[in-house]
Amino acid sequence: MAALQTVPNDTPVEHIIEIVDREGGVIVENFIDDQTLAGLWDDLGPDLDKTPGGADEYLGKKTRRISSLFARSNHMETVVTQPSYLQTARALMQKPVKVYLDEWMDITPTIQISISQAIQIHPGQGKQPLHRDDAIHLRRHPGPHSRVQLMLAMSEFTEENGGTMVIPASHHWDDERTPLESEAIPTVMAAGSALIWVGGVYHGGGHNRSDQPRTGLTIGLDLGNLRQEENQYLAIPREKVLEYSEEVQRLLGYDVCPPFLGAYEMNDPHILLEDREISTTMAAQTLFGAK
Repeated sequence: MAALQTVPNDTPVEHIIEIVDREGGVIVENFIDDQTLAGLWDDLGPDLDKTPGGADEYLGKKTRRISSLFARSNHMETVVTQPSYLQTARALMQKPVKVYLDEWMDITPTIQISISQAIQIHPGQGKQPLHRDDAIHLRRHPGPHSRVQLMLAMSEFTEENGGTMVIPASHHWDDERTPLESEAIPTVMAAGSALIWVGGVYHGGGHNRSDQPRTGLTIGLDLGNLRQEENQYLAIPREKVLEYSEEVQRLLGYDVCPPFLGAYEMNDPHILLEDREISTTMAAQTLFGAK
């Protein structure tokens, strides 16, 4: 089976969108710069060093995981807002839906940060079972995209050290087809590069047969009308949320997904970060998506 395409970081986003939609994923070289990568290691490395392995084979008994990354490192903003990722996620998921609310209208959902984790696979860790990330929402396949995932290589990914196993184009399969390990190929990329894939693609962590750990950073962006995999409101203190741009604050969930999911007192919940008074006039605009 052919490997996923690898493209340079200056590839037009429109081309990346086409590849991901067709093949299920793509590797983007030099996704972040060296300074951002070093900053992520400074912020996340110490916590990884003191974190034990997982409790079962799915999480990996020789795999260390830390979550709530937006509470741990402001460099996460640089990662999640990279156009090759964020614009691809918006293009693939933010599709207008025709809804009748007193009149017929096209409503476009938001997207949100569903989960963030740093994952460090240590030597001797076996393969993770193949799975689809959008299974948490009991999605049926093939169907519309509801998640776009990122795996940033914080260290080099190779076949030997457990580079993420992916079955290209498996998002086109129905739900009766069982994935086989023989169909999965390893993600091979340098530190600072990233794999972008959709939630319907079968994948899993690889077997680390090397003598060094393999470290990756993952983010899942979901449709705004689905429950977040990681409760971002509990994971990230308000004072930390205030350090991010409004775009990232809304991605963390301080937003309304039209027509009215996530509202606070019939208003856009972002007002809780702005210290503004509640406005019923604003509510009528916000709840129907006319922001």
